[in-house]
Amino acid sequence: MNAPKAPKRIGASVSFVFVAVFASPLAHAQAISPQALVRAYPDHLAGADEASVQWRDGTKQPLSDGRADKSFDEKLRRASLLDQLSLPYKTGPLAQPPGPNDDPGRFRNAAFFDKMYGDCDKGETQKRLVDVPWVGGKAVRVTTVNGVADKLRAIRQELEQLPPPVKRLTFPSAGAFNCRVVKDTGARSMHAYGAAIDISIAQADYWLWRKGAYRNRIPYEIVEIFERHGFIWGGKWGHFDTMHFEYRPEFFAAKDKAN
Repeated sequence: MNAPKAPKRIGASVSFVFVAVFASPLAHAQAISPQALVRAYPDHLAGADEASVQWRDGTKQPLSDGRADKSFDEKLRRASLLDQLSLPYKTGPLAQPPGPNDDPGRFRNAAFFDKMYGDCDKGETQKRLVDVPWVGGKAVRVTTVNGVADKLRAIRQELEQLPPPVKRLTFPSAGAFNCRVVKDTGARSMHAYGAAIDISIAQADYWLWRKGAYRNRIPYEIVEIFERHGFIWGGKWGHFDTMHFEYRPEFFAAKDKAN
């Protein structure tokens, strides 16, 4: 992301919510198998076995790149599908801040998402984008693939029902589609697929801004709505990005233990 000025502090009502976020127990971690990808993206994938996923157009994509010795940073830059599935996402409120490398969802296989959403550098992704009104009135541009636009419409309706002190943390949006890479990795962002949204910058915390201890000021009332619609939250990353949500239903379809 392009780092704007450091956000201002917010009032006592949201500080109270912050305490509540970390007071609740953590849900059990979900192990992820390749079958979770098939359940999550049924319009695109026909099946999976121990070696590959099968796309509905008849092509196969290997799960492994043959590199079992990759460092954390290498996985961030050049993830295989197995790397992508290697860190389970913990649903529910956080009981404590995530560990330094607890980054479920930051390992992304570019070939997988390019095939599904299109390559924005070639103008493919842009052909399937629509404007969706967001909280506060400003529209965001998102993909129609996997029903992401419809899901964000439903999320917006639920966010509008939140108490005003909580709802005001969701707008103005910092944007959705943006054909760019992640600042610290050089790998393609989920924003480049129109499958991610950043909520209000003013109340957000980002690890590259703070360069220190984890901080979150986004109450779980907001996060829970996104999670119910298949979006993971960057506030559950050690490299935290609390304004960021991206559509990653494989983490919620992960019912089988990974091999």
